[in-house]
Amino acid sequence: MNYVKELRELVGQRPLILVGAVALILNEKEEILLQQRNERKKRWGLPGGLMDPGESTEETAIREAFEETGLTIRNLTLFKLYSGEEFFTKADNGDEFYSVTTAYVTNDYDGDLTLSKESLAFETFSPTNLPDQMVGSHRRMIMDYFDTKNELP
Repeated sequence: MNYVKELRELVGQRPLILVGAVALILNEKEEILLQQRNERKKRWGLPGGLMDPGESTEETAIREAFEETGLTIRNLTLFKLYSGEEFFTKADNGDEFYSVTTAYVTNDYDGDLTLSKESLAFETFSPTNLPDQMVGSHRRMIMDYFDTKNELP
């Protein structure tokens, strides 16, 4: 049984606060890897997910990227921490939670993209050509990264 299911048994349908991490994986053209998620809405998003007990957010990003894409990512740079009212989610199964998400960036990876039960497809996108059907918070994270990157001297 996983941690979130155990929490749900204890607290029922009350909204939870969950910690997770995502990885902005960039190729040599500064395009970002997105996965089309195997969910009801089939949205595109960043590889990532929820932290397991005892795990760091960096370990979460590495594990989730591997589980969802087959890629081994390294040399992650902490970009930003996201939390607050706008990061409220209602999952397909009706569960509600507020996420505290750590966003990491890397261009150091290897392996072959491999579909998982969570992924329908992979594609790289430029920040000016992101798909319409996208996880909203992930779009914001990508735009924040490229806006910040463009502001640096």
